[in-house]
Amino acid sequence: MVNAAPPRRPHCPRCLRPQNVCICAWVTPVLHEVEVLILQHPLEVDHPKGSARLLHLSLPRSRMVTGEVFADAALLAAPFEVSGAAGAVAHAPRHNILLYPDIRQDQAPGFPPPPALPAGWLREPSRLRLIVLDGTWRKSRKMLHLSPPLQALPRLSLWEPTASSYRIRKAHRPGQLSTLEATCAALMQLEGDRGKFEPLLTAFDAFVAQQLGYLSSRPGP
Repeated sequence: MVNAAPPRRPHCPRCLRPQNVCICAWVTPVLHEVEVLILQHPLEVDHPKGSARLLHLSLPRSRMVTGEVFADAALLAAPFEVSGAAGAVAHAPRHNILLYPDIRQDQAPGFPPPPALPAGWLREPSRLRLIVLDGTWRKSRKMLHLSPPLQALPRLSLWEPTASSYRIRKAHRPGQLSTLEATCAALMQLEGDRGKFEPLLTAFDAFVAQQLGYLSSRPGP
């Protein structure tokens, strides 16, 4: 006799998490100019501490794609489907920028030097598309290594990254931020508006507190 599989817990259709750990209460829509394409490593999809889903649900001009290898350059050029009056703008050609540290060649063997970021691009935030890698440092580095179209993009490095509030996951290097925090910092930098994204960062703090509460309520070994 074959034992039946345990019933799957009900999931929220919006955030895709189990309903008892739904994060929809923290979704904070932001009217942003720069499009955001989130490339999520498969191991992050069901990670309970991940921040990318909250980020995606809060950014109307965002898209999230899961994978480890992004070898098709057409993905980076594909227009987003955005409803409403801004739809025509969303289908205009975009300048792609990769959010990634500007690491020197001797620190990253095997990576070709990225092209310089044209200064003229930064004067038109509404024509930009920010490419974000969602994964651990090790996984995001592998994603970049396996994806030549990503290597060919100009990079955006954060000027002055703030201290992370991401207390539910361990940072392996000083200055490392969650995907949500890093993306908000990059959008602040590109759009020149810090206040616009502060409500989302405040909601993220509440999300982190929620996760800490779940962790503390688990029975010990």
